[in-house]
Amino acid sequence: MRFRFQNYQWLQAIVFAIDEINRNPDFLPNVTLGLWMYDTCSAVSRALEGSIWILTQSGKSVPNYRCHRKAQLAGIIGDYSSTNTISMARLLGLSKYPQVSYLSTSSILSDRSQFPSFFRTIPSDDFQSRGLAQLVIHFGWTWVGLLAMDNDYGQQGILILRQELANAGVCIAFSENILTAVANKNALHIVRVIRSSSAKAIVIFSNEASLLPIVEEMVVQNVTGRTWIASESWSTFALLSIAKYQPVLSGTIGFAMRSGEIPGFNPDSVHPSKSPEHIFGVQLWEKAFDCKWPNQKNPVNSLNNTIKLCSGNDALENHQIRNNSTRASTAAYSAYGSVYAIASALKDLKSCETSRGPFHHGTCADITDFQPWQLLHYVQNVRFRNADGAEVSFDQHGNPPPSYDIVNWQRDAWGNTQYVKVGRYDSSAPQKLLVNTTAIMWAGGNTQIPLSLCSPICPPGFWKASKLGEPPCCFMCVPCPQGEMSNKSDSVTCSKCPWDQWPNERQDQCIPKTIEFLSYYEPLGAALAVISVGLSLIPSGILVMFIYFRKTPIVKANNRTLSYLLLFALCLCFLSSLFFIGFPSAETCLLRQAAFGIIFALCISCVLAKTMMVVIAFKAINPKSNLRRWVGRQLAYMVVTICTLIQVLLCVAWLSYLPTFSEYNTYSQPGNIIIECIEGSPVAFWCMLGYLGFLATISFIVAFLSRKLPDSFNEAKFITFSMLAFLVAWISFIPAYLSTRGKYMVAMEIFTILSSSSALVSCIFFPKCYIILLRPEMNIKEFLVDRGRGSTHVT
Repeated sequence: MRFRFQNYQWLQAIVFAIDEINRNPDFLPNVTLGLWMYDTCSAVSRALEGSIWILTQSGKSVPNYRCHRKAQLAGIIGDYSSTNTISMARLLGLSKYPQVSYLSTSSILSDRSQFPSFFRTIPSDDFQSRGLAQLVIHFGWTWVGLLAMDNDYGQQGILILRQELANAGVCIAFSENILTAVANKNALHIVRVIRSSSAKAIVIFSNEASLLPIVEEMVVQNVTGRTWIASESWSTFALLSIAKYQPVLSGTIGFAMRSGEIPGFNPDSVHPSKSPEHIFGVQLWEKAFDCKWPNQKNPVNSLNNTIKLCSGNDALENHQIRNNSTRASTAAYSAYGSVYAIASALKDLKSCETSRGPFHHGTCADITDFQPWQLLHYVQNVRFRNADGAEVSFDQHGNPPPSYDIVNWQRDAWGNTQYVKVGRYDSSAPQKLLVNTTAIMWAGGNTQIPLSLCSPICPPGFWKASKLGEPPCCFMCVPCPQGEMSNKSDSVTCSKCPWDQWPNERQDQCIPKTIEFLSYYEPLGAALAVISVGLSLIPSGILVMFIYFRKTPIVKANNRTLSYLLLFALCLCFLSSLFFIGFPSAETCLLRQAAFGIIFALCISCVLAKTMMVVIAFKAINPKSNLRRWVGRQLAYMVVTICTLIQVLLCVAWLSYLPTFSEYNTYSQPGNIIIECIEGSPVAFWCMLGYLGFLATISFIVAFLSRKLPDSFNEAKFITFSMLAFLVAWISFIPAYLSTRGKYMVAMEIFTILSSSSALVSCIFFPKCYIILLRPEMNIKEFLVDRGRGSTHVT
C-alpha cells in the first residue's frame, strides 16, 4: 500500500540481530536462525491471517494445521500495533507460542490469563500512565486536560492516568476522545474545548497521525500557551516539529522509550546494488528518490524517457524520506532486543543438562524438535544484557523493567526542534522520577514552570475552602481563623500554634506571645509605684507632725494613740499596693491579697474605734449613764484587736486550705500570656472584701448618727465623709474588677486601694493639719472649750 522507512528500519534491526547471532559461533553453535516476514498492513484481519500462515508453515491460512518443512518455529516477533497484537496474542496463546512485541504497549496484554505467551521489550502503558501522572504531580499541575485516541492504546492509558491523578488530588478540566477512523472529524470541537478551558497542561495519549489535525486546527485558531504532556507514541516524532507548529507545541514534555545504540547497525547503508539480499532495498531507493531502479527485466534503454532513473549515487542518510524520529530508532533498538530474547531462550534450552532440566523428571527439550510451551518456559526466565550493556528480562506479566526517558522539545539557534533528555522514569528504582527542571525550556522560551490551576494558589495564612458544586481543585482562599496559621501555600486546614505562641499579622508563622503583667518597667506600673510611695509619705508626714504636736488639744482629742495607729495603717495601705506590681511569683501571690485585707481591716478598725469613742464620749456626759465605765483606751484597743483578728483568722484559713497561686492565662487575651494571681477560693476573696465593707458600713452608720454632736472635738462628720468615699470606691471597684483582665485588673485594684486610702487620709486628718499648721490660734484648750462646752474629751 505504501512504503514507510521506520517500518523498514525495524525490519532491518531484526535482520541485523539474526545475522549477528548466526555469525557468532559461540552463541548458538550448529544452529542457524532464519526469518519469515509477514506484512499485516496495520489490519487486524491480516495480522490474524499472517499468524495462522506462520503457524501452519504451509503458505496457506489453514487453522489447526501444521506442516513441518525445514525448520522449527521458535517464536513470533511483533506486531507494533497494540490492537493487532491483542488479536495475535489470543491466537498464539492457545498454542503457547512465544510472542515478543517491540512496540505494543497496551496494558491489557499484561493479563496472563488471556495472553499466557505474550512478552514485550517495551514497557506497558500501565507504567507509562503512572509515570505521566507522577510527572503532572511533580510540576504541581492540579487542573489538567486529557486527550486520548478512541482505541485500546488511548482508552486504557487514559483510564489508569485518571485514577492516578484522582488519587493525588488532581482534577480533570476536560477529557476528549480523538476519533481515529476520521482523525479530523472532531478536531474543531476539541480545539474549542481547549481554547475555552482554563487548564494550561494537557496530557495526550495519541500517535502523530491522529494528533496532527488537532495541531493544524490550533495553528489556524492561534491557540498557544498550553503545555503538552506527550505519551511515548508521539513525544519524538519529527513530523510535529515542523516550523509552523512551533508556536503551538514548543515546550512539550513527555515520555520516550529508553534509547540505546545497536553496535554496527546503520539503517542508511542499504544500497540495491551492494545489498541485493535486502528484498525491500529497491522499493526504498525508488521511494526515496522518486525514480525507477533498472534491472534485467526492465532495461534502461527500454524505459519511457519521462521516467527518472535511479543513479545509485545519491546519499540516503540525507534524504527527507528518512524519518529522523527518535522513536523510530528506539523502536528498532527494541526490535533488536526482541530477537535476542528468543535467541537467548533457545541458547538456554540448548545448554540444558540431562537429568537437570526444568521439565518432568528433570528432562530437557530437544533444540531440533521442541514444543512451544517448552521454549515459553525459557523465554519467561530469560535474563541477558544487550551489546550496549542494557539488561533484558521479563516479569511475571511478560513486561521488561519499566524505564522511560523524559524529553523536552527545545528550539536550537537555527529554529530546529531538538528532543533534549531532561530526566528519566524508572519504576524499579528507589527514586522513580528524576527531572532536571533547570534544563527544561517551556513554551515561549520560559524557564519557569508554568501553572495549570483552577483557582489561584492560596498563600500562607489562608486555607482552601471548597466551592459548592465545583471540583476540589476549584476553591476559595479563606483567611485562617483567629489563633490559627498556615505556613505553606494551598493549605487544606489551618493549625493552631503552641500554647506559648501566636500567629503573626499575616498568620503564616507562629511568634512568641507577649508576656503581660503589671511591671515596674512599663509606664503604668512605674506611675502607680511612684504614686503609691508618694502617697505613703503623706500619712507618714502627718504621723511625724502629730508626734511633734502630741501635747496640743487637737492631737490629744479622740485618743491620739488611735490616730498614730491609724496613720501607720494608712501608710501601710498605700505601700500594700506595691505587692500588686511586678512579676506575680508564688510568694507575692500568696501575700498580696492577705496583706491588703489585714492592713485595711486594721485601718477600718481604727476608724470604727475612733467613731465609737466619739459616741461614748458624748453619751457619757450624764453622770447616771452606764457608758461612763467604757470611757478609756481599753475599749478602743479591744475593738481594733478583735476586728483585725477576725480578718487575720479569715485570711489564714483561706491561705491554708485554698491558697492563691500564679497562673499563665493564655485564653483571656488572644496573643498574650497574662501572668496573674488566681485566688484559690473566690468565695474567700469576696468574704475578705465583704468583711471590710461590713466594718466600713458600721463605721459609716455610727459616724452618721453622731454627726450632729458638738463638733469642737467631734470627728464623726469627717469619718462619715471618709467612710462614704471608702464605700463608693470599693462598690465601684466590683464591676470594674470583674470586667477587666490582666494587668488592667490589677491596676484597677491598686487604684481603688490608693483612692480609698486617700479618702481616709484627706477626710479625717486634713482638717486637723489645717488647724495645726495654718490656724494655731484655734489649737488651744480655751478656744475648744468655748466651742464645745460641756463635752467630754478622751485623750
